[in-house]
Amino acid sequence: MTALTATKTDVLDALRQIIDPDLGRDIVSLGFITKSAVCDGLVDVVINLTTPACPVKDKMKAEAERLLRALPGVTSVKVEMTAEVKGGSRPARQLAPGVRHIIAVSSGKGGVGKSTVTVNLAVALAQTGARVGVMDSDVYGPDIPMMMGLVGQPETTAERQLIPKVRHGVSTMSIGYLLPEDKPVVWRGPMVHKLIEQFLGDVAWGELDYLLVDMPPGTGDAQLSLAQIVPLTGAVLVTTPQAVSTFDVGKAIGMFQQVQVPILGIVENMAGYAIEGRVEGAPSRAMTLRTGLGEIQTTTDAEGRFHAIVDVFGRGGAESLAKRHGFPVLGRVPLNPAVRLGGDAGDPVTLAEPDSAEARAFAEIAGRLAQRVAIREHASLPILE
Repeated sequence: MTALTATKTDVLDALRQIIDPDLGRDIVSLGFITKSAVCDGLVDVVINLTTPACPVKDKMKAEAERLLRALPGVTSVKVEMTAEVKGGSRPARQLAPGVRHIIAVSSGKGGVGKSTVTVNLAVALAQTGARVGVMDSDVYGPDIPMMMGLVGQPETTAERQLIPKVRHGVSTMSIGYLLPEDKPVVWRGPMVHKLIEQFLGDVAWGELDYLLVDMPPGTGDAQLSLAQIVPLTGAVLVTTPQAVSTFDVGKAIGMFQQVQVPILGIVENMAGYAIEGRVEGAPSRAMTLRTGLGEIQTTTDAEGRFHAIVDVFGRGGAESLAKRHGFPVLGRVPLNPAVRLGGDAGDPVTLAEPDSAEARAFAEIAGRLAQRVAIREHASLPILE
């Protein structure tokens, strides 16, 4: 390094100090630096990550700026963060070839909020700049149209492909768009298989980073058909804390393992109900809240405000499953009527109340999901020395 001005080599050497926390290598050897220009004290760098939903993106940018400003002769630094979702570690697909990753969102039983998790994760991923779609394969109870606030028949292309209906930045397709609202679907397994095949092959999905597939409850025809029709990146399992839910999810885990679909992680929904309040004249003191589930100990802050969590459905179910089977808990979403209201109105809580604990939880889960996908793609990344 000269005493007066930095070179391109100096820039790359400085950036080698930044280690991707998930992939465990520096961002230069991972091939993330797609531009590194130095001219008259000006440094212009582009860092291309494996997903726009990277949770440490801002931290990585700040660290790069700090390291580059410390180089001799540098007067100005520009660091641009871009992202390109990879999808090269699985065989090429004839169906939905423009989709990088197809991810099943499943559960062992109904009533755990699987569709709610699907739409909120999709919206959270889309908010980061990712190209996202949702395919509703729950033919017997298609909830995606209501939860996304969409109605009506989809249009078709000149090639007679269905055009996904789009809202909140997410492309969607559901049998709910194709049938009258009050008409039940009474189908046998082969018809479910054919519909899933058509939704993958006869829908103009275009280029997507992530296609989340909302599965019906259980371990039946839809799950097996999806795993047979296309190579899946993996599955996300949704549970609630109580034992009956985690017991049924255990069956879903076994099913996905049987068809060789990796489990990307588990989401624990309805994980505790938050109680908040304020006690006048009671700053910084311990107090006991009496609920139908017993007593809860909490403490007020300097202004007398308190916050406590009531574990309505118990606690620890997801952690127990994850520890037993060796995959991570992607996150826990608190129980809140706002989540239900957002789903009923077609405006997921991630958008309707972005500052809520539930929206923050979904954003964090989306980031961890994107991390897990990126880690699985690590084997296909070029390692530069």
